[in-house]
Amino acid sequence: MTQSVPRHHHQTGSATAPLAPIMVEPSPQTLALLETRRSLPLRALVEPGPNAAEIDRMLAIAARVPDHGRLVPWRFIVLEGEARAAAGDLLDALYAAQNPGLAPEKAHMWRDYLLRAPVTVIVVSRTDPAAKIPQFNQVLSAGAAAMNLVVAATAMGFSALWLLKWPGRDPDAAALLGVAATEQVAGFLHIGRPAAQAEDRPRPPLDQIVTRWRPAP
Repeated sequence: MTQSVPRHHHQTGSATAPLAPIMVEPSPQTLALLETRRSLPLRALVEPGPNAAEIDRMLAIAARVPDHGRLVPWRFIVLEGEARAAAGDLLDALYAAQNPGLAPEKAHMWRDYLLRAPVTVIVVSRTDPAAKIPQFNQVLSAGAAAMNLVVAATAMGFSALWLLKWPGRDPDAAALLGVAATEQVAGFLHIGRPAAQAEDRPRPPLDQIVTRWRPAP
């Protein structure tokens, strides 16, 4: 049985006795996945992609993130099947209009981009400036949702690549994909089956990125 936490336990100066710890079994598989997860290049994400039920499960997991104030400051736009090419055609037309004299070989670059992965999920940050929660914290929650989606896809046997190229940075391009003027794209999450083994890259040593605070003497 799950032990609920009394609200008054968190109050400063509360005399409530400490709660007894609930011993939870570690998950070696989860730890191993997190310790070895690595992004593959877009060209290495291939069919078959996740089906509708798998996508829904990934997105449900993605939504299980810290969300101060329960604002739900993010949402998801799924591009799959023929919708990828249709969206790519709209983006190509806009890109050509913005870049007169575009080389012919780049005429379909965004259509090709969206067709590379079987599924692309656009993670949208939608902060509420009127909320008491700082907007920066709301943006971080959207980033957490994106990373949860990456981990969920990996745990389900797929590979996910988080990118943010021109379609996510240009307001007019984002609008073509259904992103409102008050919203921002946190990332394009491209998902497919891995077609290669991901080689790890150097990671920063902990002594370069970790400090332990101590009071001044």
